[in-house]
Amino acid sequence: MNGVWLAAISGLLGGGSLLVGTAIAWFADIPQRVISAIMALGAGVLIATLAFELVAEAADTGGTLATAAGFFGGAILYVMADWFVSRPHRAGPGDPNIVARRGRSRAGSGTQAAGGSGGAAIAIGALIDGIPESIVMGLAVLQGGALSIPVVVAVAISNIPEGLGSTAAMRRQGSGALRPFVIFGSIAVASIIAAVAGFLLFADAPPEFIAVITTVAAGALFAMVANTVIPEAFSTQHFMTGVWASVGFVAAFVLHQVA
Repeated sequence: MNGVWLAAISGLLGGGSLLVGTAIAWFADIPQRVISAIMALGAGVLIATLAFELVAEAADTGGTLATAAGFFGGAILYVMADWFVSRPHRAGPGDPNIVARRGRSRAGSGTQAAGGSGGAAIAIGALIDGIPESIVMGLAVLQGGALSIPVVVAVAISNIPEGLGSTAAMRRQGSGALRPFVIFGSIAVASIIAAVAGFLLFADAPPEFIAVITTVAAGALFAMVANTVIPEAFSTQHFMTGVWASVGFVAAFVLHQVA
């Protein structure tokens, strides 16, 4: 099969799994505790994926400096985007929306309820890490002549909880069905384009550049897990969050070792 098509299939499998999570969250009546457990499981998968498939390989090919710079840059990029979406609109101290947010925060509903942006924050993370991830999948096809099964599977598995958790949050916030499907459908299309671009455009790129591209995804993933996924999961799973995250991490690690 033509390499361009293999790269496109990689992007489709990785990015399209976001829509799988979206459909599950929207059409199935899943208890919030189950959603939180799946999100914690996905957090473990994400951490293992960025550690073993992204950061380690970037360090081997592009060096420590490029890897560290890309990782930190990706984390800062995600945090800034999350802040931009989460910040309250300008209003006086008596504004009822600000008062309501403060009340919910004091009631212990967590940062996602206070900011009302949990779903959007996860979607931003999916976009920021999805594009570099897809470029990496396209490069893997270029370098190996075939789909990189460990990377594609890890990305697909980790993207399902992202789509599920974000859509569930949007649904709780009163969003219509069109919004999450348009958002994640657009990210899926962007992932396909990015994978093809990785195959066609970066064949002669220096390894340091590839390391930066790869670790921008890793840094964004890590920041998203720390800021959004784990707190959202902990809100209902509490101490079991660490158990589910460990299961996800070990599963992704085993997949990396045997593939």
